[in-house]
Amino acid sequence: MVAHRGTPPKQTWKRHFVYRKEVWRTTWRFRLSVLLVGIILIVATRDYWALRLAESLVCTADTPPSDALLLENFDPDYLVYERAEALYGMGIAPRIFVPTTANDESGPTPVDQGITELLARVARLKTFEVLPIRISEEPISLNAAIQIRDELLKKQVRSIIVIAPGFRSRRSSLVYRTVLNPAGIRVSCDPVFGLNTPSNWTHTWHGIEGVVEHIAKLNYYRFWVLR
Repeated sequence: MVAHRGTPPKQTWKRHFVYRKEVWRTTWRFRLSVLLVGIILIVATRDYWALRLAESLVCTADTPPSDALLLENFDPDYLVYERAEALYGMGIAPRIFVPTTANDESGPTPVDQGITELLARVARLKTFEVLPIRISEEPISLNAAIQIRDELLKKQVRSIIVIAPGFRSRRSSLVYRTVLNPAGIRVSCDPVFGLNTPSNWTHTWHGIEGVVEHIAKLNYYRFWVLR
């Protein structure tokens, strides 16, 4: 007997174990085209997204009259000292605090003390107070901020300006505000830039590496440490 056209195929026992369906998949030409278009868009808009990405790491510059300047000194940077000297000379704050690594209660380590004094001398920063900070465990920035808070309260400081390297500045501002604001200490921020800036960081491998590292650290503190 000849089956009529349009008659559905006969069902068999195999249908209880396997079935067949139609699947659509993109071709390698389509995938390659999408990849090329994506690369072209990234390159064409590089200046825009690179600037926005870098700016997301930078705190808002604000230098109101304050009780003290606080130097972000855990990765010593001469430009931070130089900026502190300029703000001090302008009368923005009467005191300057420089956190320096210490092994115990006796004070800063000789090496860190020497580096601090050298950078201050080169920057012509004559007046500053060292805050010995014990670095014992991660997260370093948060533990340091807690110790700094205690010292500032002892010294009756109620407002500070954190001077920090540019791409680190938003993270520093976030950490200090989280720790110091509840204690009644107002925190402002002043970012400092050297050769690498938000407009040129993609020009060198060192600049790219630094920005990527700071993005990772900022998100680590924002979404894990300070959540």
